[in-house]
Amino acid sequence: MSSPSPENELSPSPENGPAPAPVTKGPSSEPENEPVTRKRAAVRGVRHIAVTAVFTALLLGAQYALWAVKGVELVTLLLLVFSYRFGVKCGVLSAAAFSLLRCFLFGFFPSVILLYLIYYPLFAALFGLLGNIFSRRVNFRIILLLTAAAAVCTACFTLIDDVITPLFYGYTKDAALAYFVASLPTMGAQTVCAALSVGLLARPLLSLLNRVKL
Repeated sequence: MSSPSPENELSPSPENGPAPAPVTKGPSSEPENEPVTRKRAAVRGVRHIAVTAVFTALLLGAQYALWAVKGVELVTLLLLVFSYRFGVKCGVLSAAAFSLLRCFLFGFFPSVILLYLIYYPLFAALFGLLGNIFSRRVNFRIILLLTAAAAVCTACFTLIDDVITPLFYGYTKDAALAYFVASLPTMGAQTVCAALSVGLLARPLLSLLNRVKL
């Protein structure tokens, strides 16, 4: 008996069914989509930089407008809602830019620069992470949590200053204690101001920022 020829093996038959159609590889769409993806990423990056620059200017303006009023500030509120809405990266970048650019308005004091560069980027990172955890949601319980966190952070700002300034300038123990006691009224006023401003204004500001699409 003769073996079947290759033509018979490849030819269609009722038993084997129709022969499979040859597979052809079309041109890949990845090279065509890659420039579009890069363009979209670049546009989004530009938008992030723009909104960060705008909020940095708002932080500077808010601090400059209220610098003469002891215990009253809106930087906490503005940086909180910005970081919560736009995330850690934008918040930290704005906080660092604010901490450095404010020196042109209020002077270059090394201990203050160190204090600001430590506190505000960490503050922005904290509330940016909270925004990630809560998926940018805004409700009564979240506002209460943000208010409590803002009050605690504001108190920590003064406490960190009470450590940095005496160490930087070499205060004696008595001088450092006197500096700490003298800072308590300002710390109390700023903490109350932060709690009230965040508790009353964070929700409407976040609702407004939710309209900004990047």
